[in-house]
Amino acid sequence: MAEQSFELTGISSVALHAAGNGHAEYAHLPPIYASSTFTFDTAQQGMERFAGKDKENIYSRWGNPSFKVAEQTIAALESFGLKDEQGNPLQLKALLHASGQAAMSTMFMSNLQTGDTLVSHFSLYGGTYELMHKVLGENGIHTIIIDMRDLNLLEDTLKKNKVKLIHIETPANPTIQCVDIAAVTKLAKAHGIIVTVDNTFATPYLQQPFKYGVDFVFHSTTKFLNGHGTAIGGVLIGKDIEFMKTKAWKWHALLGGNANPFDAFLLTIGMKTLEVRMDRHCSNAVQVAEFLSKHKQIAHVNYTGLPSHPDHATAQKQMRHFGPMMSFELKGGLESGKKFIDKLQMCVRAVSLGTADTLLSHPASMTHYSVPREERIRFGITDGLIRMSVGIENIADILNDLDQALS
Repeated sequence: MAEQSFELTGISSVALHAAGNGHAEYAHLPPIYASSTFTFDTAQQGMERFAGKDKENIYSRWGNPSFKVAEQTIAALESFGLKDEQGNPLQLKALLHASGQAAMSTMFMSNLQTGDTLVSHFSLYGGTYELMHKVLGENGIHTIIIDMRDLNLLEDTLKKNKVKLIHIETPANPTIQCVDIAAVTKLAKAHGIIVTVDNTFATPYLQQPFKYGVDFVFHSTTKFLNGHGTAIGGVLIGKDIEFMKTKAWKWHALLGGNANPFDAFLLTIGMKTLEVRMDRHCSNAVQVAEFLSKHKQIAHVNYTGLPSHPDHATAQKQMRHFGPMMSFELKGGLESGKKFIDKLQMCVRAVSLGTADTLLSHPASMTHYSVPREERIRFGITDGLIRMSVGIENIADILNDLDQALS
């Protein structure tokens, strides 16, 4: 195949072709390298591979060609159109993991040690919250939770504490609050602090955190990147290539959170339709939010696409579209939430998000059940809150199902 002489101009082209087309045996799609280990032609070759910093062809806990295709694609999506400080195309390194939690563990454990402090926003995915307070906390890493939309509060927190890392989840789960990535990163860099971003809800198509100078981006690839609910996965992306190839890779390999070839293949195939899926997701979500905001059974809707949302301007500034995720508060609290979920006919009762079909969950009785109620309420995760991942079904059918479940 002739060498490509021009730059790709769109996300869909990147998702389809970033990892190249020169697959083994002239395969159109990347093969599934279902092998736990790889052979050496000679002892010298083995020695050279072990001495190298990219160890894809030694042992699949360390790397695998199936992982590499997905990693290259995600890195290309996150860096698409971005430049480094010298004006050159931004280079990123991605490490594929068995789950989002595994990727997050590598991200935190490779950057933090006993005695360090991290700061994060007060609306977080339940697994992130528990990892911070239970795993990191029990290993002597202190977590401070604040409302990072209040930049004065954040600056005061940084002045009063020796903070090593700031973690941003935006849009946040499940309140859909948005944190200003550029403003927080500017403040963090003035204090020499690492910035990490959970970009799961937005994907690189809607939001590119590296544009604002962050250090690491994390995804649960299980969600919108895969797009079909077929495989668990996570990815850590960093701009310090040496760090990603050495310390981050070492933690990744030693913690044992490696992906597997089949799930990596499913992720690669899923990403090929990322742009067209996200456009439909977002188009449907705007109409769902407008419908719910006018419904008499709904107390309020958390969707940044509504001008009434307090973070509307922030989302508008840093996102291409407002995203497929929303939450809404039912009048009647816990029992109303459970009854609504039970009455759904087409939309799916399930935790997780990012699949082609519409998923709804009730955080108080599901994803955030283990979070103490007083803390959950303080974070805006109320008893009647419903989280919704809007799918790509025909919009009339989504609205009809919601309407009958609310009646």
